[in-house]
Amino acid sequence: MMSTSTQEMVAPNREEALPDLDSPRTKLVYLALSMRGTATATELQRLLGLSKLTLLPILRSLVRQDLVARAEGGYAIQ
Repeated sequence: MMSTSTQEMVAPNREEALPDLDSPRTKLVYLALSMRGTATATELQRLLGLSKLTLLPILRSLVRQDLVARAEGGYAIQ
């Protein structure tokens, strides 16, 4: 049986290409956001098992690349 967090990560059928991202963790964060819509850093931390010291620089990098935007509820894919 899947855990709740695993069930939340199941994506709808999409044919979208993943942007060229520099690391597996960056790809993981991007994919998590693309599947959740909007998430706070704390939600991503719990979902992905990453520390905030790891997660926050990744989110800042994605924002600088215009792939992710700060949203009212946290971060969201552009």
